[in-house]
Amino acid sequence: MWHAWTDPTALEAWYHPTTMSCVPGSITSDPVVGGAWSTGIDVREFGFQAYFYGWYTEVERHRRLAHTMSYTQAADEFAARDRNAPAHLVVVEFEERTGVTWVKFSQFGDLPAEEAPRAQAGIENYFDSLGNFLT
Repeated sequence: MWHAWTDPTALEAWYHPTTMSCVPGSITSDPVVGGAWSTGIDVREFGFQAYFYGWYTEVERHRRLAHTMSYTQAADEFAARDRNAPAHLVVVEFEERTGVTWVKFSQFGDLPAEEAPRAQAGIENYFDSLGNFLT
């Protein structure tokens, strides 16, 4: 499970909604404190690309990943990866339970109340994609 969340090739295979794909060449992951991560999602249905990026703030191998997450639809902003851009904090915790790995995903930051259900549905779709990748 750790590999799926930290390896760029694995992330490119699953870190997107099930009906979408990653922008080729947009995935990076250097899972050390201060290391960068990034991904672009091709949202072809709506005619844009969604870019996410940030820096790892905590890395406890096979136990916990925390990173900042900024968002833009502008390719030039994605390329610049401004460390001062507004960001959420994402925490992914891993726990071994009877031969399987449980994952807890938490996202902290400002989000308009009306967008919360859509954000939750979105990440649940990413988890569907992760399930497809793992099977």
